[in-house]
Amino acid sequence: MSEGQRLFVGGAWVEPADGHYPVTDPATEETVGWAPEASPAQAREACAAAREASAAWSRTRPQERAAVLGRAADIIRGRLEPYAGLARAETGATTGTARAMQVGVAAARFRRYAGVEPAEWAIAPQINEAGPMGRAAVMGALAVRQPVGVVTCVTSYNNPWANPAGKVAPALAMGNTVVVKPAPQDPLSVYRMAEALQEAGAPPGVVNVVSGRDVAVGEAVVACDDVDMVSFTGSTAVGRRIAEVCGRDMRRQLMELGGKGAALVFDDADLGSAVAGIGTTFSFYSGQICTAPTRVLAQRGVHDRLVEQLAAFAVRLKVGDPRAADTVVGPVISAEHRARVESYVELGRKEGASVVAGGERPALDRGFYLAPTLLADCTNDMRVAREEIFGPVVVVVPFDDEEEAVALANDSDYGLVDYVWSGDVARAFRVARRLRAGGVGINTVGRNMEAPFGGFKKSGVGRDVGSYALHAYSEVQAIVWPG
Repeated sequence: MSEGQRLFVGGAWVEPADGHYPVTDPATEETVGWAPEASPAQAREACAAAREASAAWSRTRPQERAAVLGRAADIIRGRLEPYAGLARAETGATTGTARAMQVGVAAARFRRYAGVEPAEWAIAPQINEAGPMGRAAVMGALAVRQPVGVVTCVTSYNNPWANPAGKVAPALAMGNTVVVKPAPQDPLSVYRMAEALQEAGAPPGVVNVVSGRDVAVGEAVVACDDVDMVSFTGSTAVGRRIAEVCGRDMRRQLMELGGKGAALVFDDADLGSAVAGIGTTFSFYSGQICTAPTRVLAQRGVHDRLVEQLAAFAVRLKVGDPRAADTVVGPVISAEHRARVESYVELGRKEGASVVAGGERPALDRGFYLAPTLLADCTNDMRVAREEIFGPVVVVVPFDDEEEAVALANDSDYGLVDYVWSGDVARAFRVARRLRAGGVGINTVGRNMEAPFGGFKKSGVGRDVGSYALHAYSEVQAIVWPG
C-alpha cells in the first residue's frame, strides 16, 4: 500500500509513531512496500492490549477458538497467489517455495491447530499410607493444561509465513493471546496474516503485530511486564540476550536458534540420495535455514566421489530470478548478508579450504545473489566448519571410522538437526542415537511435522511442532481431591 503499512494493535490498524521504512526485494533491489516503524511505547501498548484480551480469550470455548483458526486457514489458502507473491518479493524465495513452503505451510498449520481442545487426563488414584490426618487416604488427581497468558512471538526472516504460523496457531489454540514482532527484513506478510485472523473473527487484542528496525522495539515486547512467555526463532547470539531477560523475570521461553547440521555420509551410502539431500542447502531458501546439512562429514572411501558429485550438482543449479519457473537458487535476503556470507568463503580460503564450486557472484545485474559454494579440504576446527554461515555454502570434512564420525559431529556448539546416510540401517540408527542433536534424519532431509522440533546445546531450548507445540504454549495444572 502506497501510504505505508500500519501496525495492528488491539484490533485496530494504527499509524506508526516513527514513520516507515522500505522493504527491499532481494532479487530486484526494488522497494516492495513500506513497513511501519513502531516506537517502544507502541510495542508496550500491543502487550497491554494482549493482556486485556487474555482473560476473555482463555475462557472462550475451544470450539470457538478452533473456528477462528479454521476460517483463517481458509482465508489464507484462498489468497494463496497474492500472499505468495508478496512472500516471494520480500524474501527472494522461488515462486514454488513461496506457495508451498511459506503460505501453504502456514495455512496447513492453522488448519492443524483448529479443533484442539485443552488436554485433561486422569492420574491413577494413589494410596497415601500416612495422610495429613495420620490415616491412609486415597487421592485422585487430574492434570489440566492451562494457557500461559500473553506470548511474544519474535520471528525469523527466512519464512515470514510458516514460522509465525507455527507460533501463533498453537498459542491461540491453547487460549493465549499474542504479540508478533516480525523480522525487519520482511514484515509485510505477517500483517497479511493478522488481517486474515481479524477477518476470521479473532477478537481485538488477541493478535497484535508491531515491527521495526530499531532493536528497542524487540526489547520492549520481550521485557514488558504484560508478557508471560517469549517464543523466538533466530540466531543464538540474540536468543542468549532474550533468555537473559526472560530469566530475570522467570518468564517462559521457547528458543529455536542456530544450527550447523552435520551430514554423516558413510562408504556404503546411496550417493545420489546424499547429494540430493545435502544439495538442498544450496536451493532451499538459498541456505538461509537453520536445519540445513551444511557440514558434511564424508568417510574417506567415498569422500572424493562425494565432493565431485556435490560440485557437479552445485554448478548445474539455475541461479536467478525467483519468479522464473526454472530458477532453483534465489538471492539471499540483503546486500549486508551477502557480504557476510562472502566473508566466510574468503575466510575458508585463508584457513586452507579449497573452493571446488562457486565462491563468486553470478553475472546478474541486480539482486543479492551468490553461486552455490562447496568448500573441501576442511577440518572441523576451521571457523567455516564451526560457525553458522546461513547461506548457500557447504563444507566437507573427511573421517575414517564411525567413532571419529560421531566425535566430529558432536564437536560443535550446535545441535539442531543432523543427518546420517548409510546403507546399513542398523548402523544409521545406532549412530543417530549417539548424536547430540534435537533431530536426526536417516537417508533423508525430510521432516515429519508431528515430530518434536528443537535443539540441543546452543541450538535452543524447548520443543514445538505438532502436539509438542501445544505443550510448549501451555502450563500443566494438577487438581487433587480425596478419592
